[in-house]
Amino acid sequence: MKVLLSFSLYNKLITCHSYSHTKLPNTLFFLPENRNFAGMWKPRAVPRAFSLLHLLFHSVLVLVSAQGSNRTTWNTLTGSPPLVIARGGFSGIFPDSSEFAYNLAAVTSLKNLIVWCDVQLTKDGEGICIPNIKLENATNIDNVFQNRSKTYSVNGVQTSAYFAVDFTFEELYSKVFLVQGDFTRSDKFDNNLFQILTVNDLVKNESPPGLWLNIQHDAFYEQHNLSMKNFVLSVSRTVNVNYISSPEAGFLRTIRAHINPRITKLVFRFLKKDEVDPSTNQTYGSLLKNLASIKTFSSGILVPKGYIWPIDPSSLYLLPHTSLVSDAHKVGLEVFASDFLNDVPISYNYSYDPVAEYLNFIDNGNFSVDGVLSDFPLTPSEAIDCFAHVGLNATKKVNTLVISKYGASGDYPPCTDLAYEKAISDGVDVLDCPVQMSKGGIPFCLSSIDLIESTNVAQSNFSKLGKIIPEIKSGNGIFTFDLAWDDIKTLTPSMLNPYSINSLYRNPKYNKKGHFLTLSDFLNLPKGQTSLLGVVITIENAAYLARKQNLSVTEAVIDTLSKAGYDKPGAPKVMIQSTNSSVLLKFKEKTKYELVYKIDEIVGDAVDSAILDIKRFAHSVVVKKASVYPVSKFFVTGSTKIVPKFKSSNLSVYVETFRNEFVSQAWDFMSDATVEINTFVQDAEIDGVITDFPKTANRYRRNRCLSLGDSKPPYMEPVRVGSLLLAMDKYSLPPALAPAPPLTEAKVTEPPLPPLSKIAPSSPIAGTGQGAQPPQNAQSKVTVCVFLSTLIVLVASLLL
Repeated sequence: MKVLLSFSLYNKLITCHSYSHTKLPNTLFFLPENRNFAGMWKPRAVPRAFSLLHLLFHSVLVLVSAQGSNRTTWNTLTGSPPLVIARGGFSGIFPDSSEFAYNLAAVTSLKNLIVWCDVQLTKDGEGICIPNIKLENATNIDNVFQNRSKTYSVNGVQTSAYFAVDFTFEELYSKVFLVQGDFTRSDKFDNNLFQILTVNDLVKNESPPGLWLNIQHDAFYEQHNLSMKNFVLSVSRTVNVNYISSPEAGFLRTIRAHINPRITKLVFRFLKKDEVDPSTNQTYGSLLKNLASIKTFSSGILVPKGYIWPIDPSSLYLLPHTSLVSDAHKVGLEVFASDFLNDVPISYNYSYDPVAEYLNFIDNGNFSVDGVLSDFPLTPSEAIDCFAHVGLNATKKVNTLVISKYGASGDYPPCTDLAYEKAISDGVDVLDCPVQMSKGGIPFCLSSIDLIESTNVAQSNFSKLGKIIPEIKSGNGIFTFDLAWDDIKTLTPSMLNPYSINSLYRNPKYNKKGHFLTLSDFLNLPKGQTSLLGVVITIENAAYLARKQNLSVTEAVIDTLSKAGYDKPGAPKVMIQSTNSSVLLKFKEKTKYELVYKIDEIVGDAVDSAILDIKRFAHSVVVKKASVYPVSKFFVTGSTKIVPKFKSSNLSVYVETFRNEFVSQAWDFMSDATVEINTFVQDAEIDGVITDFPKTANRYRRNRCLSLGDSKPPYMEPVRVGSLLLAMDKYSLPPALAPAPPLTEAKVTEPPLPPLSKIAPSSPIAGTGQGAQPPQNAQSKVTVCVFLSTLIVLVASLLL
């Protein structure tokens, strides 16, 4: 491949940040040995494009086929793969229509990406890219020109705002800067002084692969003696415009005869069904009934995704798909779907996985839309090129283990039969059971020793059994060892909602569904399941149970595993996990199972003596995500050496907890669970992911792009973690993190498990008895007051 810049010129250009606010280290940019590259951009645009690519992804820019790895026939109108249209560039991360947003979109998406520009006209007739007719919704204009807002009629509605028609382009270009208009997204890039781009600037400076102009308010500009028609025709003479859309049929009709259909396609944009097209005075719902009429002035339609897959507004579950795509295809109209965002709640059917949503529009067996309009164009790019037409039974491209967290607890109540069955069907490798003990000594699977956290016990006849046991947790709890198994199995499971504070709830239709399982019943699940490699049994609070409750959870687990035949040759793999070295040493004495040491504090390193100690009793370790990639204010600040350090000592490293909800991921991972998993697997080289959503992780391992080696497309490259910080103005940086403490031998070493108490179990009542203090990395962990957690669970259950 031909290099577009000489190495000397390249090295000179890339050493400075484009906006000069932050000097970037030369070491940030590099050309890997034996790795050729070429670019999609003209030489003058390469430095900034390369900067962003190297800032955010490990790859260099390589010309790859837009769908070079996916040659399947599609159910689109033409049979070609769907297009990805980047709304304002990568507007999910950087301010909409900013130079960084357009650059990031281009370097992380399909080669044939189409970038979207919402065109507004200035007082002197210049076409600029700003996503909203109200300029204050996407710029800092209200701080610059504080007394120049006006009130005009916009489609019949009196609207007060800052309008482009009241400013010359020079005023806007020299004094006004683009900012993040969505207040749920990070404003950390607002001080980068992103200048407003004209359409010509966008094409000249960024050289996007394809261009889509959206003309949202032709009628408004006509009222102000500005002609969108003249602007579009003028720009089309100097720029290749691939698509022009408008929600005004009249505008498309007026330009149709002047547009070369071989170069530019016209697309009618539908808004909400009850809104009115000002050029026809008809609602979009009524216009939808006559697609043949739309075909007379348009080659395609752009519709909100709910036109195709409607969602029940009361339940947020999908309704059956409409016939819109097939009806439009019958009359020769392409169908583009809009409103795709990774960082907003989507239908519960998708389990918060944006890739799953895209696949439902492009690979459902019945139809495929012809393109999608997205704020996060990387995600539809990977969906189209890497995941479409690939089943969950496709060959694994990486051998990273997928380990469940309470079964598929992202979809069903944790540790229930439903959660475990879903995890198995989703392709999990290792099924987990956190073992708790009932009053009669029966081991069973439950996510916590405190029944309040995942059952309705606080609303049951057992609510008076609450007590405080500081050795286990702070605050009130109702503990498993105070109820017989026959009582526990009558309790109703409840869904874990770790992000209820963000109003993100999991699959409410199945809240309170399912049944709890004894360890013996759990061990029967893998039998006959050839896809399962084995099980992981988690044991905590063993010392307390022996000392205070006369219960030996270790002996109960060993006995149950033996009775189930798991100690016989050919049995499924067994992993025993604990934060207690004393527990693992007990199993080492009596079994030959794989022993997994869980480090449940965030650590930045591990001293050599601690690693040597761990090797005495464990084969592998579990660490938290933040121990691998530290995070400050939702931005990754860098990486630690903890994974390679453990692996160099022949300890496998499993990482928890991977979740689909976008608030669980740092901004560096683009609000996409697949991007996060991919980075941990390819960059950190972890051995296994522990996840509430096994389907997402299993599907990732089987995507076709992982088998492309050095030709992997940029959307399947790992993120260069911490690099978003380098794209910020220094005054916008989040607080610097103090280094996490290292894991020391003192935190690992424990006394042996105590013998059984041989006395009646103790039952401290709230406010009495202090109990023993827990070791630092073991057994009980002090948490926030359980009364608050109980209240949250109760309120959530009432809401659902």
